[in-house]
Amino acid sequence: MPDAALPDGPVPLASLVAFQAGSVVSRTLVKKEKGTVTLFAFDAGQGLSEHTAPFDALVHVLDGRASVVLAGKAHALGAGEAILLPAGVPHALMAVERFRMLLTMIRA
Repeated sequence: MPDAALPDGPVPLASLVAFQAGSVVSRTLVKKEKGTVTLFAFDAGQGLSEHTAPFDALVHVLDGRASVVLAGKAHALGAGEAILLPAGVPHALMAVERFRMLLTMIRA
C-alpha cells in the first residue's frame, strides 16, 4: 500500500495494525525508492528467522516485548525502545509477548 495508507492528521501508530492469532501481520505505510516504513504486529511466540538485509533498518517497538538477536547477541526490547539493524548483519526477531513495531528501512 503506498502512502495513502496513512489517514489525514495525527493517529496512534499501533492502531493501524491489528494482531492476528498465530501470525505476523504487516502494513506498509510508506514505500519509496529510497526506503519503506512498515508496521508489524506479532502474536506471542511468532517471529522472523535469522536473515540479513542489504539495507540498514530501524526497529521501534510500539507496545509489548520482543527479543531481537543481532549478530548472535540477544537484546530485550519493550515499548518505546529501538534498535538499529545494520546492513549485512544477521538478525532475528521473536515476540516474547504480543508486540507491534515500526520498521524503517533505508535503501540509500
